[in-house]
Amino acid sequence: MRSGVISLIAVLFGLLAGAVLMAVTGHSPITGYMYLFEGGLKSPERIGDTLATATPLIFTGLSVAFAFRTGLFNIGAAGQMLLGGFLASAVGLSLDLPKPLLLLVMIIAGFVGGALWAVVPGILKAKYNVHEVVSTIMMNWIAYWTVYYAVPAYFKGEFLETESKLLPEAATLNVPFLSEMFGGSYINLGLFLAVIAVIVFAFIINRTTLGYELKAVGLNRHSAEYAGIAVNRSIVLSMVIAGGLAGLGGVAQYAGNAANIQIGILPSQGFDGIAVALLGANTPVGVLLSALFFGLLYSGRGFMNAMTEIPPEIANSIIAIIIYFAATSILIERLVRWLIRRRSSGASARSSAERKVD
Repeated sequence: MRSGVISLIAVLFGLLAGAVLMAVTGHSPITGYMYLFEGGLKSPERIGDTLATATPLIFTGLSVAFAFRTGLFNIGAAGQMLLGGFLASAVGLSLDLPKPLLLLVMIIAGFVGGALWAVVPGILKAKYNVHEVVSTIMMNWIAYWTVYYAVPAYFKGEFLETESKLLPEAATLNVPFLSEMFGGSYINLGLFLAVIAVIVFAFIINRTTLGYELKAVGLNRHSAEYAGIAVNRSIVLSMVIAGGLAGLGGVAQYAGNAANIQIGILPSQGFDGIAVALLGANTPVGVLLSALFFGLLYSGRGFMNAMTEIPPEIANSIIAIIIYFAATSILIERLVRWLIRRRSSGASARSSAERKVD
């Protein structure tokens, strides 16, 4: 409850700061926000696009949040997402299977790809205490250059060397009934996969012995080891699960929102997942709601720019300010406590004054 209030305050401060920026640049904040939210919610098609935009963010947010909950900072979600999406695409381009079976194999390949890319930082952390921030950043760039080489070498597109072949229809997460339901949107089955991931995350972290052990290691590694928990195994396993979640984000992005991989691009959703996790207070439901909010901002900023000429950088600034306030949640918490104490002391003073008058 407390973390939810802090997140709402962070969003409010971000929106207020965005209003100030719009006013300073000579634009109407009310008009700007009206078109920003209309851009993401005006029609079934735009709602579907907002949900599709949020889908990879759900996965990367869960990835970062899972690592946070177990005492680790997974800043490598971008690389894990890229490798997971690449392996899933490689499977989709190489195998000729019925769509349900092919998608299942691609989903497994995506999870395994992300997990494999996270296992190295996990082992380095567990065995040699190498900080995971350093190792995951390095793995991001190894993933970048691996895909940069592999796509033109093995899966070069028909017209451009900078992108892979288009996935066949059987290898995409797109289904006609969803697209028709949302007016031609690019919403896809990745959203359902993301909801399942949220439920599984919540179950593991809150309802299983494994989740208890992982959280215990995150809270105090030495105490957990003294209690008989296999600390090194828990660290590696936590990174594997976090990486696998990011890998599924790659499947949602490259086999759902898109149909191929472009080289030379490290997916920004991997880094945005950090913001999503912070705003969502590292809880599964919080991450889901936070990702939907970010999806709304990203989906609506272009419409706001087209209708009002407010630069899309304003929307990016709003997101950055929200992230800032979410990251400084302890200061917001202290402010809330100070306001509560002040209100309580004021009420006590009035009550004392009333008793003296009586």
